[in-house]
Amino acid sequence: MGRRREFDETQALDAALAVFWDKGYEGTSLEDLTRATGVARPGLYAAFGNKESFFLKAVDRYETLYMGFMREALEEQDAQVVVRRILEGSVFLQTHNPAHLGCLGINGAVACSSNGEAIRQELIRRRSASEMVLKTRLEEAQTKGQLPAATDCAMLASYVMLVSQGMAVKAKSGTPRSELEAIIEHVMESWPAG
Repeated sequence: MGRRREFDETQALDAALAVFWDKGYEGTSLEDLTRATGVARPGLYAAFGNKESFFLKAVDRYETLYMGFMREALEEQDAQVVVRRILEGSVFLQTHNPAHLGCLGINGAVACSSNGEAIRQELIRRRSASEMVLKTRLEEAQTKGQLPAATDCAMLASYVMLVSQGMAVKAKSGTPRSELEAIIEHVMESWPAG
């Protein structure tokens, strides 16, 4: 009979999420994770598997806890409001806590070597899925006349995601929220009228 776990897995996952968010996937060592969670390696392996699976569980938790603004934004009636809410939600998430600047997905993938290729590919897949959802939402808006008929919705969705991801990199490097909000205003001023 195995020993009963004597730690709260959710608390340990949240502590690991914070470390991964700060240091990225490859920048985070198992020692960092044991220190942050207060759980010895065998306990972490038993609960979360290897570092790769632990990171992916942290990304799932991040999406659950912090990415709700994206789902809510997609429900807005007007496409311009959808995009504004996505970008504003992104900036808030990327800057509200000085201990966790930027985006976990971007921070986790930017510095991946060939050892972290599976993680990099999974994060790319997740970003691509979000972009496809936005593209579909923009296409719906286009059929309602909210965007010009000639609008390339795939390109527009790619542009919005690129802005969001670029702001994440800038946030991680310490760019103040006010500067990122000015970028949002520029995007909205240049938004194609329906």
